[in-house]
Amino acid sequence: MAISLSVVVLLAVILVVLFRSGSLKGGPAIVAILFGFFLASTNIAPSVNRFLNSIAETVNQIRF
Repeated sequence: MAISLSVVVLLAVILVVLFRSGSLKGGPAIVAILFGFFLASTNIAPSVNRFLNSIAETVNQIRF
């Protein structure tokens, strides 16, 4: 749950920065948000979640 919340916050910040900088206009921003919303309710959502969790675990195992 903590990883999902962190990813959501990170993506929200990126979306706001893109929108405020003029790189992303209102229409495409709404489409991106709706795409994510509807993607979360499809059968592919668990696969995307597992993929992101595996990336997070891999990054967490890297020792500097």
